[in-house]
Amino acid sequence: MPGTVEFYFDYGSPYSYIGHLRLPEVLRRAEATAAYRPMLLGGVFQLTGNTSPAFNKVKWSHSQRDLDRFVAKYQVPFQRNPFFPVNTLKLMRGAVVALEEGYLVPYTDAVFAGMWRDARDMGDEAVIAATLRAAGLDDARLLARITEDGVKQTLKAWTEAAVARGVFGAPTFFVGDEMFFGQDRLDFVEDALLGRRHRRAP
Repeated sequence: MPGTVEFYFDYGSPYSYIGHLRLPEVLRRAEATAAYRPMLLGGVFQLTGNTSPAFNKVKWSHSQRDLDRFVAKYQVPFQRNPFFPVNTLKLMRGAVVALEEGYLVPYTDAVFAGMWRDARDMGDEAVIAATLRAAGLDDARLLARITEDGVKQTLKAWTEAAVARGVFGAPTFFVGDEMFFGQDRLDFVEDALLGRRHRRAP
């Protein structure tokens, strides 16, 4: 029976973008599947007291150097987004709609590319619409549905559930009950999917 990795993410996280692009190869090697878990990272920060590196001068310069290293190492198509930090509330509500309607993967491909490959202002509804249309998605239907109370409440519930599970940032991965934070933990994720768990001897 193939293993499953749960992927908690927000489109505003460049490391989630890198994780999204790296994950298929991990799944191929481990003969596993992925379950994408959208959440609102700003809500996670509020609930946990955590903050984005963008608002911490000490973390920010180090984070940017690391980002450059990972982009170069994994040959990721990437541009720094001049509109960062972007309010991703509409995008993450859109992920709820896309998951409910069965096209989360192409939606996620389009949104991540718009944010981190093409460096668009993905907080602007007109830009979101144009990005989705270019990907062959029904932008009008999706943008209409993100105003629904049910969609809003679902995203809120998913975010709270992520925090209750121990999530404090993005990306976060779970294999079973074991949590791995950061796309740089994907080696451990792959090992866990293959049944190789690393424990320090007592």
